[in-house]
Amino acid sequence: MKKYISKITAIFLALVVLLSTFSFNVEKHFCGDFLVAISYVGNVASCNDVEEDSCESKTIEPSCCKDDAEFLKGQTQIQKSSVEKVTFTKVITAVASYIYYKQLFSNLEKQFVPHKFYVPPKLFFDIQVLHEVFII
Repeated sequence: MKKYISKITAIFLALVVLLSTFSFNVEKHFCGDFLVAISYVGNVASCNDVEEDSCESKTIEPSCCKDDAEFLKGQTQIQKSSVEKVTFTKVITAVASYIYYKQLFSNLEKQFVPHKFYVPPKLFFDIQVLHEVFII
Protein backbone atom coordinates (compact mmCIF):
# COMPACT_ATOMS: atom_id res chain seq x y z
CA MET A 1 0.00 0.00 0.00
CA LYS A 2 2.84 2.35 0.88
CA LYS A 3 4.44 1.66 -2.50
CA TYR A 4 1.28 2.74 -4.35
CA ILE A 5 0.87 5.91 -2.29
CA SER A 6 4.46 6.94 -2.99
CA LYS A 7 3.98 6.33 -6.73
CA ILE A 8 0.74 8.32 -6.80
CA THR A 9 2.42 11.17 -4.92
CA ALA A 10 5.37 11.17 -7.33
CA ILE A 11 3.06 11.31 -10.36
CA PHE A 12 1.00 14.11 -8.79
CA LEU A 13 4.11 16.20 -8.04
CA ALA A 14 5.44 15.65 -11.58
CA LEU A 15 2.12 16.88 -13.00
CA VAL A 16 2.20 19.95 -10.74
CA VAL A 17 5.68 20.85 -12.02
CA LEU A 18 4.62 20.22 -15.62
CA LEU A 19 1.42 22.27 -15.39
CA SER A 20 3.14 25.16 -13.61
CA THR A 21 5.38 25.70 -16.64
CA PHE A 22 2.57 25.76 -19.25
CA SER A 23 1.40 29.01 -20.82
CA PHE A 24 -2.02 29.26 -22.45
CA ASN A 25 -4.71 31.66 -23.68
CA VAL A 26 -8.16 31.99 -22.22
CA GLU A 27 -10.67 33.68 -24.53
CA LYS A 28 -14.04 34.78 -23.16
CA HIS A 29 -17.08 36.12 -25.00
CA PHE A 30 -19.47 38.39 -23.11
CA CYS A 31 -22.91 39.50 -24.28
CA GLY A 32 -23.80 42.41 -22.06
CA ASP A 33 -22.58 41.47 -18.60
CA PHE A 34 -23.05 37.72 -19.03
CA LEU A 35 -20.33 35.24 -19.94
CA VAL A 36 -21.59 33.32 -22.97
CA ALA A 37 -18.59 31.28 -24.12
CA ILE A 38 -15.10 30.44 -22.95
CA SER A 39 -12.30 28.78 -24.89
CA TYR A 40 -8.91 27.51 -23.84
CA VAL A 41 -7.94 26.32 -27.31
CA GLY A 42 -8.69 28.31 -30.47
CA ASN A 43 -11.13 31.14 -31.02
CA VAL A 44 -14.28 31.59 -29.01
CA ALA A 45 -17.63 31.40 -30.81
CA SER A 46 -19.53 34.67 -30.86
CA CYS A 47 -23.26 35.23 -30.56
CA ASN A 48 -23.34 37.24 -33.84
CA ASP A 49 -23.41 34.06 -35.93
CA VAL A 50 -27.22 34.22 -36.19
CA GLU A 51 -28.31 36.61 -38.94
CA GLU A 52 -31.79 38.04 -39.29
CA ASP A 53 -33.48 37.87 -42.69
CA SER A 54 -35.09 41.27 -42.42
CA CYS A 55 -33.79 43.58 -45.11
CA GLU A 56 -35.60 46.65 -43.81
CA SER A 57 -32.67 48.35 -42.18
CA LYS A 58 -29.05 47.47 -42.65
CA THR A 59 -27.67 50.09 -40.31
CA ILE A 60 -24.58 49.22 -38.36
CA GLU A 61 -25.25 49.34 -34.66
CA PRO A 62 -22.62 49.11 -31.98
CA SER A 63 -22.53 45.60 -30.58
CA CYS A 64 -23.16 44.97 -26.92
CA CYS A 65 -20.92 41.90 -27.13
CA LYS A 66 -17.24 41.96 -26.37
CA ASP A 67 -14.39 39.47 -26.52
CA ASP A 68 -11.78 39.26 -23.79
CA ALA A 69 -8.50 37.38 -24.18
CA GLU A 70 -6.11 36.66 -21.33
CA PHE A 71 -2.65 35.18 -21.67
CA LEU A 72 -1.65 33.14 -18.63
CA LYS A 73 2.11 32.80 -18.55
CA GLY A 74 3.71 29.89 -16.73
CA GLN A 75 7.01 29.81 -14.97
CA THR A 76 10.08 29.97 -17.13
CA GLN A 77 12.65 29.37 -14.41
CA ILE A 78 12.33 26.53 -11.93
CA GLN A 79 14.54 26.85 -8.90
CA LYS A 80 16.18 23.72 -7.67
CA SER A 81 16.65 23.40 -3.95
CA SER A 82 20.22 23.31 -2.85
CA VAL A 83 21.40 20.06 -1.33
CA GLU A 84 23.86 20.26 1.51
CA LYS A 85 27.10 18.47 1.02
CA VAL A 86 27.20 15.41 3.23
CA THR A 87 30.39 15.36 5.23
CA PHE A 88 32.14 12.41 6.79
CA THR A 89 31.41 13.61 10.33
CA LYS A 90 27.66 13.78 9.64
CA VAL A 91 27.68 10.21 8.34
CA ILE A 92 29.67 8.96 11.33
CA THR A 93 27.29 10.73 13.74
CA ALA A 94 24.21 9.24 12.07
CA VAL A 95 25.64 5.71 12.02
CA ALA A 96 26.81 5.92 15.63
CA SER A 97 23.44 7.16 16.88
CA TYR A 98 21.62 4.42 14.94
CA ILE A 99 23.84 1.70 16.39
CA TYR A 100 23.56 3.15 19.90
CA TYR A 101 19.76 3.22 19.89
CA LYS A 102 19.52 -0.21 18.29
CA GLN A 103 21.75 -1.69 21.00
CA LEU A 104 19.92 0.23 23.72
CA PHE A 105 16.55 -1.34 22.97
CA SER A 106 17.61 -4.76 21.69
CA ASN A 107 19.01 -5.95 25.05
CA LEU A 108 15.74 -5.59 26.91
CA GLU A 109 14.57 -8.89 28.34
CA LYS A 110 11.16 -10.09 27.46
CA GLN A 111 9.03 -9.92 30.56
CA PHE A 112 7.40 -13.10 31.73
CA VAL A 113 3.64 -12.81 32.19
CA PRO A 114 2.56 -15.60 34.57
CA HIS A 115 -1.17 -15.29 33.92
CA LYS A 116 -0.97 -15.09 30.14
CA PHE A 117 -2.37 -18.58 29.55
CA TYR A 118 -4.54 -18.76 32.69
CA VAL A 119 -8.15 -19.68 32.00
CA PRO A 120 -10.48 -18.81 34.90
CA PRO A 121 -13.06 -21.37 35.98
CA LYS A 122 -16.56 -21.08 34.60
CA LEU A 123 -19.15 -19.52 36.90
CA PHE A 124 -22.35 -21.50 37.14
CA PHE A 125 -23.88 -19.42 39.91
CA ASP A 126 -23.38 -15.85 41.02
CA ILE A 127 -22.21 -16.44 44.61
CA GLN A 128 -23.04 -12.92 45.85
CA VAL A 129 -26.61 -13.13 44.65
CA LEU A 130 -26.97 -16.71 45.81
CA HIS A 131 -26.00 -15.86 49.41
CA GLU A 132 -27.44 -12.32 49.21
CA VAL A 133 -24.16 -10.74 50.34
CA PHE A 134 -23.49 -7.33 48.78
CA ILE A 135 -20.73 -4.81 49.39
CA ILE A 136 -22.17 -1.46 50.36
